[in-house]
This record gives sequence, structure tokens and C-alpha cells, in this order.
Amino acid sequence: MILDISKGKLRQNRKAVIGLIVIAALAALALIIPSVGGWKISLALVLSSIVLLSVYIALSFELVHRAVIALFGAAIIIIIIVSTGIIGAADSFEFATNSIDFNTIGLLLGMMIIVAILAETGIFQYIGIKLSKISKGRLYTLLVLLGTFTGVSSMFIDNVTAVLLMVPVTISVFRILNLSPIPFILAQVFTSNVGGAATLIGDPPNILIGSAANIDFNSFIINMGPAVAISLAASLILLKLLFRKDLKAKPKHLDELMSRHEDAFIAEKKGLMKKSLAVLFAVIVLFVILGSFHVEPSLIALGGAGTLMLITRANPERVFHEVDWTTLIFFAGIFIIIGGAVQAGMIDILSKGALGITGGEPWTTFFMVIWVSAIASAFVDNIPFTATMIPLISTLSQNESISAAFGGFAINPLWWALALGAGFGGNGTLIGSSAGIIAVGLAEKQGYIITFNRFLKVGFPFMIFTTAIGSIVLALGILLSM
Repeated sequence: MILDISKGKLRQNRKAVIGLIVIAALAALALIIPSVGGWKISLALVLSSIVLLSVYIALSFELVHRAVIALFGAAIIIIIIVSTGIIGAADSFEFATNSIDFNTIGLLLGMMIIVAILAETGIFQYIGIKLSKISKGRLYTLLVLLGTFTGVSSMFIDNVTAVLLMVPVTISVFRILNLSPIPFILAQVFTSNVGGAATLIGDPPNILIGSAANIDFNSFIINMGPAVAISLAASLILLKLLFRKDLKAKPKHLDELMSRHEDAFIAEKKGLMKKSLAVLFAVIVLFVILGSFHVEPSLIALGGAGTLMLITRANPERVFHEVDWTTLIFFAGIFIIIGGAVQAGMIDILSKGALGITGGEPWTTFFMVIWVSAIASAFVDNIPFTATMIPLISTLSQNESISAAFGGFAINPLWWALALGAGFGGNGTLIGSSAGIIAVGLAEKQGYIITFNRFLKVGFPFMIFTTAIGSIVLALGILLSM
């Protein structure tokens, strides 16, 4: 045990050293290249670029907790834009609060509270055992059932929560079967990221996009749904090929699993389960109905959370303890960092660079956004990446040629390109999405190690395959509606 801890610390220290060297190298390049190239770039832009890149690297190498990285980065970015005179010191607090998207924070908080109460009912354990018994030990059937359920659930309770609830259930089932759950955990991560891309609340990047572009629940699922549904169906076939060796294994102790009574998990809290499901259903219905009236989804989610806590008389301290406050703080910090980068002029330079590459041709820009987002999101957590891309997409949407081609749409298709690329791209590597990071962490706590390379070997081809299919279906849908 002591040896394992020492090895773990050694690996972490090695990662920290490498991460710091990479940050130092990029900082040096950012300071040297403009002067060598004769480019006139403001000091504020150079420094804010260094901060943003350093945050991405620190997140990728997991130097410290991501909430700490975001808060520290936010503090540094405020110091930069104040000290360089972009904003006055007296305006710094207003800048910070204006940068934070409280609609996103509120929506996440409301859904976290609802799911925290729903999780107490035992419904996810019930579903896990039920699906396992339906498969009767046929591993591919079980993979399809677990993958489909996780993917569909991710549309309505977000992919991070779906994975958080389903992975422990999957591990407990495979302990009984005396088989490794790793292929099934990976399948659930992949399908959760694909399924979550379909709705406004299915994936944190979608929440960011919906809030920034004022996209309602209906518009999201109507435009993204077909591409996600076809990609999800195709991905289940691909998973059979990727895990063909693992699926040939013979389950043990199947009789013990079949003798389990799934009803025992929900027997004592059926009343709580009915109330929780009723409120969750009502919240989703209100997303659909009130979205057309431009009622912010955060208000609906927070209203649903308050209603559920009232009718179930839930203990606020216990429920709030289950809320992932560190993720909410992480979001707030990232918003401030991106806000500082925008103030420094970074987005203007990126938009000019993108238009220089595509020449402003609408469809070239559309596919560029998809594939750049997918590949970048594979190596950088798709949440901060999406936050960086949002002001860029907003600027690109206003380009004359792009606006002329896509101007007939109520919502510019570039937003759907970003949602698809960021959502599907998160499957490329272990650090590409929050769902993947959480699933790997849960597995490791139970003694199942999923290395970066093992994830990469199946995740990257899966990401390329699903992104290719999704981009084609999404483009066809846009062409047919023009």
C-alpha cells in the first residue's frame, strides 16, 4: 500500500514538472515570437494569452484541482487587465460579475439538486440490475442496454451526472459476474457524451452555448437530435468492434445476479421516487413550453429544485452537500478568464485568423468549427474550450458572407457545429470531458485503473467515427431546411 502511494506521488510529481516546463516554454514563446515577427500585440493580450494557455495546460496535467486553477487564473487575469489599464480598479468587481454567466450556474445548480434527491430513491441501482437481468449474461446485449440507457439519460440529467450515478452500479454488477467493467465504463462515457450533445441540459458545453446564443430547449433537440440519434446508433455497432475481445468473456456467478431483487432498491422510497420523477418530468416539459417564451432555463431548474425540496421536505444541508460546488466555482473562474481574454482583444485576432484560413466561406467555416472543436476538446476539457469558442463563434456569425449564407436561420448553424464538435470531441482522450474524468476517477477508487493510453486507443477512433457521421447528418439537416 505504501509502495503504491509512493508510486502515485512520483507519477503526480513527474506530471507537475512536465506541466510546469510546458507552461514556461509556451510563456517564453508568447513573449518572444511577437517581437521577432515584428507584430504589434499589446502586453495585455500577450499576458492574457499566457494565462489562458497555462490554465489549459494545468487542467490537462491536473497540476492541482481544476476549481483552484480557475480561481487563480481569474485572479491573475483581473490583475492583468487592471494593471494594463483596460479597465479601472473600481470597475473590476463589475467586470467579474458581468463575465459570469449566472444563467448557466443557476441551471446547473437546479439540476444538481433535483438529481441529488432522485439519486436517494435507488432508481439507478434498480435500473442497473434490471438491465443486467434482461441481458441474461449476453455481454454485447448488456453493453447496448447500459450504453443506450446512459446516452438517453444524459439528454435529461446531463452526462456528468448520468456517469456519476451509473458507473458505481456497473462496477457492482461486474463484480458479481467476476469480469472487468472497464469496457462497459468506457462505453458509458462515450455514449453519455454523444447523447448529452442532443439537448440544452445534456452537456455543460451545451448549457454555455444555449445561454450565450439564447437557444431554447426545443431548438436544441430539434436541430441536434437527428445527428445525435444516428451517431448513437452507429456508435453501438462500433463499440462491438472496439471491445470484441472483451465481449467474448464468459460471465461467472450469473445465477447470483439473476437472483437479485431489484425492487429492494426502491421499496422503501417509492413515494420519494414518484415525486422526484414527477418534478423532473415537469421541469423538462416546462423547458419545452416556456423556451419559446424566452424564459431562462435556470429559473425553471431552480424553481423545480425548490418545489421538489418543499414537497419532499428534504434536508437542505444534506441535499446541498451533494451539490458539486467545486464545478460551479470552476465555471465562475473560467467565465472571468475568458472575459479577460475578450477584453484584451484575443477573440478579434482568433476570428481574423479563422476567416483568413477559410476565406469566410460558410461551409468551410462550418466544418472547420466542428473538427477544430472535436480535436481540441479531445486534449483540453471541453468546458473551458467551449467558453473560449463562444465569443469567437459570435464574431464569425456576424461575418458578411457567413451571415448572407446562414442568415435565413433563426440560429446560426455555427452554434450547432460547436455543440457537435465539443460534445463528441470530449471522447477523444481521458481528459477531454468531465464525464470521462469522473468515470475514470470512480473506477480507480474501486481498483480498476484506466490509463490515458487505454482510453486513447478506443476513444480517439470512436471520436473520429462519431464526429464524421454526426457532421454529415448535421450538414444534411441544415441543407434540407435551407
